[in-house]
Amino acid sequence: MTKTTKVITITFTTLLLLIVLLVIIIATFDWNRLKPTINQKVSAEIGRPFAIRGDLGVVWERQPTETGWRSWVPWPHVHADDILLGNPPDIPEITMVHLPRVEATLAPLSLLSKTVYLPWIKLVQPDARIIRLSDKINNWTFNLASASGDQKDAQPSSWSFQLDNILFDRGRIKVNDKVTRADIEIFVDPLGKALAFSEVTGEKGKNGGPKAGDYVFGLKAQGHYKGQPLTGTGKIGGMLALKSEGTPFPVQADIRSGNTRVAFDGTVNDPMKMGGVDLRLKFSGDSLGQLYDLTGVLLPETPPFETDGHLVAKIDTDKGSVFDYRDFNGRIGDSDIHGTMKYSMIKPRPKLEGDLESKQLRLADLGPLIGVDSGKGTKTAEVKKDPQPAGKVLPYERFETDKWDVMDADVRFKGGHIVHGSTLPLSDLSTHVILERGDLRLQPLKFGMANGTINANIHLAGNKKPMQGEADIQARRLRLKELMPNVELMQKTLGELNGDAKLRGTGNSVAALLGSSDGNLKLLMNDGVVSRNLMEILGLNVGNFVIGQIFGDDEVRVNCAAANVDINHGVARPQILAFDTENALVNVTGNLSFATEQMDLTIDPESKGIRIITLRSPLYVRGTFKNPDYGVKPGPLIVRGAVAAALATLVTPAAALLALISPSEGDANQCHVILSQMRK
Repeated sequence: MTKTTKVITITFTTLLLLIVLLVIIIATFDWNRLKPTINQKVSAEIGRPFAIRGDLGVVWERQPTETGWRSWVPWPHVHADDILLGNPPDIPEITMVHLPRVEATLAPLSLLSKTVYLPWIKLVQPDARIIRLSDKINNWTFNLASASGDQKDAQPSSWSFQLDNILFDRGRIKVNDKVTRADIEIFVDPLGKALAFSEVTGEKGKNGGPKAGDYVFGLKAQGHYKGQPLTGTGKIGGMLALKSEGTPFPVQADIRSGNTRVAFDGTVNDPMKMGGVDLRLKFSGDSLGQLYDLTGVLLPETPPFETDGHLVAKIDTDKGSVFDYRDFNGRIGDSDIHGTMKYSMIKPRPKLEGDLESKQLRLADLGPLIGVDSGKGTKTAEVKKDPQPAGKVLPYERFETDKWDVMDADVRFKGGHIVHGSTLPLSDLSTHVILERGDLRLQPLKFGMANGTINANIHLAGNKKPMQGEADIQARRLRLKELMPNVELMQKTLGELNGDAKLRGTGNSVAALLGSSDGNLKLLMNDGVVSRNLMEILGLNVGNFVIGQIFGDDEVRVNCAAANVDINHGVARPQILAFDTENALVNVTGNLSFATEQMDLTIDPESKGIRIITLRSPLYVRGTFKNPDYGVKPGPLIVRGAVAAALATLVTPAAALLALISPSEGDANQCHVILSQMRK
């Protein structure tokens, strides 16, 4: 053997012995000696206590899934017993997570590319405590920057971490959240027999996608949320697949808090980011407004509700999560509701978008939006209500604008058949609700009424203090007999009502808005019928007195009733407020105040033709809206022709009312004839 051969042989033998020695050392090494170092390093890195208090060991095993020469490389199978993860210093309770045992397999060859790759990790009987003391103090946020020192000088690590699957065993999760007043325990136990996903949901792979895994564990939750008892049950799979969306993780739960119920079943893909939530979701409860505490979505107070739909969520903490509640069906009170809604958690505010439709809408179910009881048991006890002042008629209920800026909205709504007893025939309601930075618009708001139409644009600037409101309303061709379907007298007429109203004001209630309003109101009614009996049916005592004083008990046909009223700082003053009947011409002057709910009106009647009205003294209406005072004015009699002469001078206000008459009505409308004559 040559000298060179001897050197090579000795060198190779030495290396082989070193490798064998290294393998023997690794195989027989007492890994527990590393526990103090591991505990110290991890605790310093995460800024909270960490300790492996039991045995730490490694077993080397070949991987049957590997092929070729890689199949001969043994992988370390690590186990650690009695692991404790503590809480940050500002939370008094010591333990966040306790694990009796953790097992994991490490891919050694991935270390050559500076990647710590764990194909799986198993948590045995985990016991976790989720704690939040305030909006800024919780135990699930790991502030690694503060734990590692000055972040500015730190260099990004060249190492990466990859985990494919998490397996777990029976366990317990304790939730203590002071912000939501949640004190809940969740217990996880094996079902005893795995249940197929399709057995629980009735579905076998949606849209041809991958079939979800079996349900392996059952869930049971109990405790309190927002001061209300909470209970719940559910099922989950036995393994979280973190690597891709190829293995959906099945979830199912039915949770009740007070009278609110949330039930869902479906799958979660990419659970490390909660990136592929696909659930059949049901909601029910006393009011949609109560879902704000649960979901963060601002919805109005309503009667009891329930919905059933399909939730598809994409959660992205950087770009903003998006929740699509698709093709849902349900009811609110006695009204059905259908549609699709999307809630995007974007900055600076979340946004709610969608389309809603109701085939049969009970108008009273919309009452709670403006503070009116629906009569169906609306639960609004927690909502602070302003009492209605004694002796006042206009609503003093405040618009709750404080939460209007928590999100934006762009929602379209359509209502088909509208149920409102038999007193107010409505149909085909549609509106476009736009809420942006606390600024609310119904643009437009349309609905059918009494065979005619109402078109409006409503603007409520809730971001102003006090709120500023504007309304632009048009009423066209409302048939009188359909406006009053229960009044037999009105069934004798083919008359119609047309009107325009433009108002703007400030205040956080209807009373305040009207009390400060500026604008104009125009109304025309043609071919109507009035009598004392009609006033009694409508409950209008003032009208009953006026009609009785001027016309007696007879039915009187109204050729045209015209109003052109200016409103300034809440005080309405008519430019024209007149009635042209077959017997007389009646003119109303004076004013009424929405701010004080006081009125001071004078009614001047003048007979027409040979039918002489005995009353030639003006009438008065004074006092408050709720308790009016009315009677005959003392003083000189009305000079014959004075009323007609006064109205004849109001050419411009009269001409403005002609715009309320559509060309199709033409000369068939009595008001068109009378106003045209006044203009000439």
